[in-house]
Amino acid sequence: MELHPNVTIKQNTVAQSAPYYKSLQTRLAAGSGLDDIQGLEIGFIADVVANHADAFVDFGAEENAEELEANFYDWKWGQASSQDGKVVGLGTDAGPEAMCFRKDMFEAAGLPTDRAELGELWSTWDEYLEVARRYEASPTKPADSAFVDSPASIFSASVYQGETAYNDEDGNPIPEESDGVESAWGYASQAAAEGLTANLSQFGDEWVAAFPNDAFATIACPAWMLGYIKSQMGEDRAGVWDVAPLPGSSESAANWGGAWLGVPSSGKNVEAAKDLVEWLTAPEQQVKLFTRTGHFPSSPQAAEDPAVVGHVDEFFSGAPTGEIFGKSAAAIKRTPIGPYDTQIQEAFTTALTDIASSGTKPDDAFEDAIKATQQAIGG
Repeated sequence: MELHPNVTIKQNTVAQSAPYYKSLQTRLAAGSGLDDIQGLEIGFIADVVANHADAFVDFGAEENAEELEANFYDWKWGQASSQDGKVVGLGTDAGPEAMCFRKDMFEAAGLPTDRAELGELWSTWDEYLEVARRYEASPTKPADSAFVDSPASIFSASVYQGETAYNDEDGNPIPEESDGVESAWGYASQAAAEGLTANLSQFGDEWVAAFPNDAFATIACPAWMLGYIKSQMGEDRAGVWDVAPLPGSSESAANWGGAWLGVPSSGKNVEAAKDLVEWLTAPEQQVKLFTRTGHFPSSPQAAEDPAVVGHVDEFFSGAPTGEIFGKSAAAIKRTPIGPYDTQIQEAFTTALTDIASSGTKPDDAFEDAIKATQQAIGG
């Protein structure tokens, strides 16, 4: 607003993406009631691209389109692009993944606590499960604690390390054929069946309470999760958590989360809104967002900025988070996404919970997940 004295910015804050997107879909259908800028979260960007691209300004058609595209990782730009080249929004943050772990709980269980050593120790998910078994077998591990928060933590982190996750190149759901689903299911269902997880429902009340109650020792963490962990633990618990590379990330990194800002073409202040979106998502602002709030850039220029590369997080035992998440972001490949990814993931995480809590056989649980997926997408 300092640069544009004639502009006043008002923000509408929302807590949950699901009701927000239902409201957005209603307004898109009506062609009215839209804000000058709309946030587009990764869970519904594919639907916007496939079904509502005409309702948004096409940043790919702007005079500075090449300059804008150069500001983003190719996979980030591509996820907001339609097959005919329309770009519905510019990227804010990304969700490159690592593995957060409790140093104190590892030490109590007799496990290594050096982040680099752990990165080598669990360079694959099979090796991660071996470390989990060591933790569970330790007579000195903290009582009533589990190695990982949820089988969903393993599944949602590893599924995007495949060539495909939930969809083919055209965005059609293919969970029963996907190499990413097959491998992620194998790791996560094994962990669930062996009792290596606390079997908590991520983002549920019990999961939230489990952080300060020391209920689990690891959690797959995209960059934005670090802020969440801090808020649950409290500043007085600084230094108990640390960050290591995600299993399998040396071959294929994973992304969970991230968003875009889109400008409805029917807005009252389209030009001012475009200017604001371009400014907010520019590399300079992405650097500040990471160093101040931990939201990792979706811009390679920002990720390679010395302030990001050299950033350490004292709460997480001085972990070089800029370097760790930067390596992960650079290794992410564009896995096809689709409009039903959220529903598909929910179907699989529910099935994994059934294995851990009810003893459902993994093969039966997989079939249940496929049936739930087919119902969710109307197939």
